[in-house]
Amino acid sequence: MNAVIQKIGVYLPETVLTNDALAREFEDWNSEKVEKRAGIRERHVAGENETALDLAEKACRDVLRDEDPESVDFVILCTQSPEYYLPTGACILQDRLGLSVRTGALDISLGCSGFVYGLALAKSFMASDTADRVLLVTSDVMTRHLHPRDRANRTIFGDGAAATLVGRSDREGILNFSLGTDGSGFRNLIVPNGGMRHRYDPDAPDIADGFGGTRTDNHLYMNGPEIFNFTIDAVPKTVADVLEKNEMTLEDVDYVIFHQANKYMVEYLRKKIGIPHEKFYLNMLYTGNTVSATIPIGLNDVMKQGIVKPGDTVLVSGFGVGYSWGATIIKI
Repeated sequence: MNAVIQKIGVYLPETVLTNDALAREFEDWNSEKVEKRAGIRERHVAGENETALDLAEKACRDVLRDEDPESVDFVILCTQSPEYYLPTGACILQDRLGLSVRTGALDISLGCSGFVYGLALAKSFMASDTADRVLLVTSDVMTRHLHPRDRANRTIFGDGAAATLVGRSDREGILNFSLGTDGSGFRNLIVPNGGMRHRYDPDAPDIADGFGGTRTDNHLYMNGPEIFNFTIDAVPKTVADVLEKNEMTLEDVDYVIFHQANKYMVEYLRKKIGIPHEKFYLNMLYTGNTVSATIPIGLNDVMKQGIVKPGDTVLVSGFGVGYSWGATIIKI
């Protein structure tokens, strides 16, 4: 049973946070230098009462425009900023969208690898005759996890959502996968408080991050150097593995989209793997790092621009928190 990506819908919050606005908050913060290194000029930020589920709903309404809601058999919601600990956000999304009560629904808690893992699940549902059409939703409001004085992470992250319709097809559209995990690195990208191990602490003390920023254990902690080291080791191996599993080489691939972490890291990977500029996606200028939504936002972008056309093959790879990583090849 084959699965293909049929449509992608995207939603970005209305509020925009520019580098110039951040420069007014942080002394010695250079807008031009940040844009040059991170590749980000502005990012979208969810409103005060806007949640990841709200963003997800709007992205779904975009992709389901002119579609029959009864045609959706399963909803997968990937987020690490859930509406509630329970119930499952995908169940609430099913009701909000007016989907059939025969629709299956589940959440997956993954970050930047979440879109690739979601595609693997969607394809598996079709292979097992569980579903003919899956709505894969990736949505995060990562800015809610950031301390107001965390100058490094507020530079990088933005909020956003994407909804991808995956359907059964006679042709191969989603090929073989390479997936991996190394949980030994979980402490290097983490929100320490707020779960059952360490509950949210309203009196958590401020912690200086050593780079002029501040956080608490209620907020996101990212060990940038360790994340970089993990990425430059895992991603090239994953790319080589997914090409081997699909009996392809880089020359057989028309385009490559990596998780849009930041310009420096993604460009480093491009050069290390040897991917030509003209076959490589790099565009986080107006969105920043939207976590699990970066790859489908990128796919939607290149398809709308005609950079990627029907019949083209696209290698996608996500990597990050967990540690978790994955890659697959998509035929448009």
